[in-house]
Amino acid sequence: MNNSMDEIKQSVTIIESAGERETRELGEKLGRIATPGQVYTLIGDLGVGKTVFTQGFAKGLGITEPVNSPTFTIVQIYEEGRLPFYHFDVYRIADVEEMEEIGYEDCFYGEGVCLIEWANLVEEILPEHYTEILIEKDLEKGFDYRRITMIEKAAEERWQKGQR
Repeated sequence: MNNSMDEIKQSVTIIESAGERETRELGEKLGRIATPGQVYTLIGDLGVGKTVFTQGFAKGLGITEPVNSPTFTIVQIYEEGRLPFYHFDVYRIADVEEMEEIGYEDCFYGEGVCLIEWANLVEEILPEHYTEILIEKDLEKGFDYRRITMIEKAAEERWQKGQR
């Protein structure tokens, strides 16, 4: 395996959101184009708009029921949309083994789409390919401003990161 930097394929997209509506719309657009087996990780501080983004994503999948973070249940499964939607919130995970207990592999490698809030806490079990979505505030640009960075991740990148 050649692990040179030019072999690593990474796609980065940066989107600026002026508020909740635009953040929700971005989530909805991604939900409309999501395909079976895709995994999205959602990273950001409390209150940056992860739930708003997720609600838009669910709407894009055709889900009409209320969507909230499954903070205490770890995963919420929605099956009414065009694809099964597995919404994880791993903020309260004390050990990765808890993910095994809830059967995360069936979700990560199934026929639906996953969105994992606080995925940096379970990075070691993420699949080879996933899309990281980082939502950040920049108060200098306004209270409602968000910088949303989407990065396509691949196994080679994580291998390189571990070699440093």
